[in-house]
Amino acid sequence: MAIEVRIPTILRTYTDGAKAVDGAGSTLDELFSDLESRHTGIRERIVVDGGLRRFVNVYLNDEDVRFLDGISTKLTDGDSVTILPAVAGGSTSAATETNAV
Repeated sequence: MAIEVRIPTILRTYTDGAKAVDGAGSTLDELFSDLESRHTGIRERIVVDGGLRRFVNVYLNDEDVRFLDGISTKLTDGDSVTILPAVAGGSTSAATETNAV
């Protein structure tokens, strides 16, 4: 079973710079274990305490797995998994300074 996994820039140090890697598994959990066997250290950046890290988003064929079965989401041959770090932030101080003028 071949599953394409798209890797964000911040995790490419674990994949020797590869933007995408192939993996195998019938669930996301198995897929992440398979990736760990070839890309040591990557699993702990995605999974903690048996679930997805809070600030890591994972999509299966463009669907957020948090709305599916999370790390237990089933996979099939040809699926595409995208790992994205959550983006947050910004500063209100610049907006406040601009509005003050």
